[in-house]
Amino acid sequence: MTHGKLPAGWTLEEIRRVSGDREAVALDADRSVKSVVTLGRYAENERLHPEIVLGFHGLCLVKLVNDDDWYMGSLYDDGSIDCWSAYSDLYEALRGL
Repeated sequence: MTHGKLPAGWTLEEIRRVSGDREAVALDADRSVKSVVTLGRYAENERLHPEIVLGFHGLCLVKLVNDDDWYMGSLYDDGSIDCWSAYSDLYEALRGL
């Protein structure tokens, strides 16, 4: 599994500390991501375009291209992601895991 980029101003250690997951990782953004519910301007089952993907065992947080919000979702064994919740702030999203 290749590593992706981190959010600006954040280190992997900070992400692990805030989330409480010592094994959190930055994942490659080249993967299938979709919304499974209506999320703001995104329709149910709409394909989303990730810029940053943070993995937390079976969950993940996704920042989309041209969008400042963070989307929480399920990370599947095949690498695909189904997003079902949105946060306007990364810190709050990490605490919500």
